[in-house]
Amino acid sequence: MGANLPDIASLMQAGIDPKTKLPIKMVADKKCMLKENIKRALRILDEQNAVNRYVWFNLPNGLNGNLIERILYYKAQGMFFYMPTDETFYFLPYALDGTIDVYGHFKGVTPLPFNGTAQDKKDAWITGLRRTPIYDLLDIDMLEEPFNDACVLLSDYTKQISQTNIPRATLQEPLLDVIAECIPFGRTAMINNTGTRGMRVPNEEAQTEVEVANRQIIDYALSGKPLIPTVGDVDFQDLGVGSGATADEFLQFMQGVDNVRLSLLGLQNGGMYEKDNAYVNEATASTIQANVGQIYQDGLSLRQRFCDMVNAIWGLGIYVEPSETVLNSDYDMDGDIDDDFDQSGIPGDQKEADVNEM
Repeated sequence: MGANLPDIASLMQAGIDPKTKLPIKMVADKKCMLKENIKRALRILDEQNAVNRYVWFNLPNGLNGNLIERILYYKAQGMFFYMPTDETFYFLPYALDGTIDVYGHFKGVTPLPFNGTAQDKKDAWITGLRRTPIYDLLDIDMLEEPFNDACVLLSDYTKQISQTNIPRATLQEPLLDVIAECIPFGRTAMINNTGTRGMRVPNEEAQTEVEVANRQIIDYALSGKPLIPTVGDVDFQDLGVGSGATADEFLQFMQGVDNVRLSLLGLQNGGMYEKDNAYVNEATASTIQANVGQIYQDGLSLRQRFCDMVNAIWGLGIYVEPSETVLNSDYDMDGDIDDDFDQSGIPGDQKEADVNEM
């Protein structure tokens, strides 16, 4: 039989792949989205864990604890200041606008909008808007009009050498990536343990049939292709992973990584792994939670000092407390372990503090 040149254009128009002679929709090796979808859900979970660690009270109109914590989660730091033009208090990310002192403290900052990728002075919310950060109560007396010209900075966690922190959302991303892989890998392990294997086929036409079968096994077992077709004069052979990790081992590993994630937020967890695959003894658990408590206290102390500085300048009476759901304790002695506050962060029986005009 002579050479045959297929009419590629006609095949493509008919929706047929010229190479495999299969419908193009079946041939398309679409990327499995399971990991990405799981990671998307984990990002929401991590944000919820982070923003609900502390409870804010007496915040002025337009601000609430959820907004402050979201800014800290995605931007790592923010500035609290007053705008006399609209008589409104704001809490926004900031950038250096001026010099720094011997300790590296910013002597002037400008607010940035809480959206997009704004991070430099050129991205300022309002060009020319500048505030002087107050780091100590004595600094207040150095300003002629601290009520209008001052600001108080707040960081999500203790700074390192740099005066700008890495956002918590960025820090947690690698851990979320690993956790998101565990469920697909565990699922693939279960699929492999069902007996999927490589298969020798005599020609490419037979290979196409095996490829079709492969696509039916949960999108190639998340791109792992547990049923691999081979072309050539070879003996039938198992191309599986043999005695790889089991689904339980992947889940146990996932739990350990998730515990690390929680520990970075200062939240209670079971540690790197559960001893004897069942429990952590009481002494070990106490040590783990004591160390986690230091991380939680770090964030709480920064927020409480921030409140003290804000109150010293503007007399708002704002304050922050640990979340009862985090402590698993009835902190306000109301008979329930929950965090009750309205949208302004004000308990139902408490009136908003008056602004102390300086």
